[in-house]
Amino acid sequence: GLGVGIADQTKELHSLAREGFVVIGVDNVGHGVRRCVDFETRFSRDNPEFEANILDAVEETIDEVPRIINAAIDTGLTDGSRLGVCGISMGGFIAYGAPLADRRIEAATPILGSPRWKLDRASSPHRHVDRFYPVALLAQNAGRDANVPAADARALHAALQPSYADAPDRLAYVEFEDAEHFMPEGQWDRLWHNVVRWLIRFVG
Repeated sequence: GLGVGIADQTKELHSLAREGFVVIGVDNVGHGVRRCVDFETRFSRDNPEFEANILDAVEETIDEVPRIINAAIDTGLTDGSRLGVCGISMGGFIAYGAPLADRRIEAATPILGSPRWKLDRASSPHRHVDRFYPVALLAQNAGRDANVPAADARALHAALQPSYADAPDRLAYVEFEDAEHFMPEGQWDRLWHNVVRWLIRFVG
């Protein structure tokens, strides 16, 4: 998420590792241990370039995904099969784009993200409906989310249904209707349970 680094997601990373996954946490470009020196101004909502800066960081992180996978293969962490990706909020945007950037990814679970960039860019995943299948795609959004409204994720999943007609179990959308962007613990636990079960099912 915006302003969040790997250290803020250790609970989620460890929960996947306990299920037997090799888990690689990635700081978004400009975040975490590689936080940019002008973070507060670059990602300030008062900055007229705020949306462009967000999308630049999203797209640059997506572009890194194939290199991260290659590095994991080269170091023996994986043989390159059974790969999944998960991201939260800003990371959810990345999780929509990552399987389009690297076809080795077999499952994606964007959380509180959107497949539609706020600026008109050709890279916006909602423009590439024909490229998602057969990725096992589970998206989860909050119905009352003012930061990342659920409508665009909902619309993408409706548009994807025809291409998943032969394997409808590989496409799922869950919306927590009364939830906001920052969910209470109980809702978050249910959401994360869905993530773990999905990844176990399709790449575990």
